[in-house]
Amino acid sequence: MTAPALTRTSEELIRAEAPVLAHNYHPLPVVVARAEGTWVEDVEGRRYLDMLAGYSALNFGHRNPVLIEAAHRQLDRLTLTSRAFHNDRLAQFAQSLAELTGLDMVLPMNTGAEAVESAVKVARKWAYEVKGVAPDQATIVVAADNFHGRTTTIVSFSTDETARAGFGPFTPGFRIVPYNDLAALEAAVDETTAAVLIEPIQGEAGVVIPADGYLAGVRELTRRKGCLFIADEIQSGLGRTGTTLAVEHEAVVPDLLLLGKALGGGIVPVSAVVGRRDVLEVLRPGEHGSTFGGNPLAAAVGSAVVELLETGEFQRRAAELGVVLRDGLAALVGRGVEGFRSRGLWAGVDIDPAIGTGREISEGLMREGVLVKDTHGSTIRLAPPLTITGDELRSALGALEKVLTRGA
Repeated sequence: MTAPALTRTSEELIRAEAPVLAHNYHPLPVVVARAEGTWVEDVEGRRYLDMLAGYSALNFGHRNPVLIEAAHRQLDRLTLTSRAFHNDRLAQFAQSLAELTGLDMVLPMNTGAEAVESAVKVARKWAYEVKGVAPDQATIVVAADNFHGRTTTIVSFSTDETARAGFGPFTPGFRIVPYNDLAALEAAVDETTAAVLIEPIQGEAGVVIPADGYLAGVRELTRRKGCLFIADEIQSGLGRTGTTLAVEHEAVVPDLLLLGKALGGGIVPVSAVVGRRDVLEVLRPGEHGSTFGGNPLAAAVGSAVVELLETGEFQRRAAELGVVLRDGLAALVGRGVEGFRSRGLWAGVDIDPAIGTGREISEGLMREGVLVKDTHGSTIRLAPPLTITGDELRSALGALEKVLTRGA
């Protein structure tokens, strides 16, 4: 990467944001101007190893050449028609994504939150038309400490008061049970239940991985109780955990699968509800839609993402380098790390509060040229692009060791 021509400094740009941007984020004080692969540069030309990858939106690295080429080709042809007309890229995208996931049909949307909202609507419609739930009585069971987005409906079933406080009144129709607790889930599901909506791995909560058998138990319970299993794989899916989908670790196939983030290759927002034909076919023309959902540019990039995953290369890399990540973190336990959870190239690392908060450790790593993100006090998340090398990963772990030794 060539350092960009300096116009305004990082400090000046950060200061310029304050009066004109809503203060709904508290970013690290780094201003990224260029990126390639696993590396980003700030406006002064300082380089940082990206160990967050846009919360998994950049699974294939910044400006992946295959995805950039697909986007350029489509930009020269057609970008948007709306769904008022057909376009020549959408069928290929939907077919390849359905085949990749082992499901039947695709409902294309844009953001992850839109995919979740769409799945809620589909599940309720299915409950009324197929299951026979009384009008306006459908319920959806979710897990505590979930993160499915920030729309009004979604924060209605969040247990994070930062996400909820001040945004009521809340949408009814949701029951919250502890994550990783099949007995509590069994007790919450009844004849009104349209679906169980869970993350196979809870990302925002700190990469919380359920016990072996939990996902298979959710699948068995939902089949037995006659409701849908909706798996939110917006962060965990598309190679992150060493398999195409996190549910594959227990050979589970949900009724509806939610994808986003990496599906757009870090180029455009692309999300999708992928599911059984008999479930998605409850939607009829005019009942749900999106002007940009399934647009040609999104479909072209999404198709290229699927092609990358079809090779299996990125899943293998995540699995193999995940061992390096796990072993490197294990060596730090008791030396500033209280514990961690990892699967593939994804980890939640609990820092000893005596050393510093997650934010302080993140700032320390930034000064060492490594970018991560904190969550929930003293936990940091590691989710590098799946294109990271072993040497780069070991370098990041070395930087973490240095920060922990020095203290925040």
